[in-house]
Amino acid sequence: MKRKITRQLETWKNSDHRKPLVVMGARQVGKTYSVLEFGRANYAAVLHVDFAEHPDLLRLFSGGVEPERLVRLLGEYFSTRVDPETTLIFFDEVQRCPEAITSLKYFCESAPEYDVIAAGSLLGTTVRQRAGLFPVGKVDLIAMRPLDFEECLWALGHEDLADLIREASRNSRAFALHDRCMELYRRYLLVGGMPEPLSLWIAQRQMDVVRRAQENIATGYLADITQYTEGLDGAMVLAAWRSMPRQLAKDNTKFQYSAIRSGARSKTYAPCIEWLKDAGLVEPVTHITDAVRPLEAFAEDNNFKLYLLDTGLLSSLYRARMEDVLPQGDKAAVFRGGLTENYVCQQLVTAGIKPYYWGVASKSEVEFVFETRGGRVVPVEVKSGKNVGAKSVRSFADKYEVPYVVKVTARNFGFENGVRNLPLYAAFTLDEDAEA
Repeated sequence: MKRKITRQLETWKNSDHRKPLVVMGARQVGKTYSVLEFGRANYAAVLHVDFAEHPDLLRLFSGGVEPERLVRLLGEYFSTRVDPETTLIFFDEVQRCPEAITSLKYFCESAPEYDVIAAGSLLGTTVRQRAGLFPVGKVDLIAMRPLDFEECLWALGHEDLADLIREASRNSRAFALHDRCMELYRRYLLVGGMPEPLSLWIAQRQMDVVRRAQENIATGYLADITQYTEGLDGAMVLAAWRSMPRQLAKDNTKFQYSAIRSGARSKTYAPCIEWLKDAGLVEPVTHITDAVRPLEAFAEDNNFKLYLLDTGLLSSLYRARMEDVLPQGDKAAVFRGGLTENYVCQQLVTAGIKPYYWGVASKSEVEFVFETRGGRVVPVEVKSGKNVGAKSVRSFADKYEVPYVVKVTARNFGFENGVRNLPLYAAFTLDEDAEA
């Protein structure tokens, strides 16, 4: 599958100041596949050091982490010559070998001629649990997530359609293929962007097959929670994870500890939430008291929303079907609202945008606010249907005098009275607003 991370990997390779690269992300988002494809396309050889497949490799690192020694040992182990000019060294599942993580510092300092990439899941949790392990300042970092909707269109063979959506977004003109794109968007809500379920949908077009793959991924995450929550009560982390569908099916999608269990307190469960964040399983969106740049200065760490890493996994946990995500005036509208927010969050973070939220749900709330590279503040209101007003974003615009506001809805493209409407399927084009 064509992935956006490839451009980041190419930028890293062509940089005059590159350091060893660490690719972080949850299990099953496609880290290994993407790095190997990049390596095969850009190097004569890839030395794939997979600590899961070859656990005996750990012994090679136990005697020291000097790059010259490691390169010679690895060359002998794999019966190959490691040429710094033409070989990519790829440490895979690197969280299983702390010494390999430590070695990245020395590759940076004493052997910069080697191109080294390390990837692994649960890296964030490993680093947090073992203070001093991560070579801060000695590595470059990339976070990888599931496919966004544009990448999904590429995978489905709709690259031209993705380009047409971007053109329509720039022009803010009604798009002739709007209804078709809304159908594809609703399917994405169910299938999501995890590579395996998406591949199965492309190959077989059977949602029961997709659901089994999603359930297997979720089961793997549950196993990680029970096995790798050192110093934490795994049952409590599990309870926090399992509360996510309930958290996002409320009128107010702000994370509430009481939704985990009655009487739950932040003091007890905050470390569990941090573990889920470090594992890449949830995306935090923090409340800001004022939408003034820099936004981070006004963030409230104890007031936040959490979204799942993938909307397909979320819909799987709901056991949602296509009829459940079609617009209709029933009680499930609250569930659709949370699922839609999760989808838009996924598009934002995959584009490298750090979102916040502003306001109060019962009065005037803007679901996402972000800061552009040029320092402009952009409010984004999200609605799952067509019959929506613009009260919250207009209130935001009046208060902060922004040039325009964005509404992401089921409506077609349009721009009127300072409100720019983006159809839900065009949420990935917000990356262009972020560049302004």
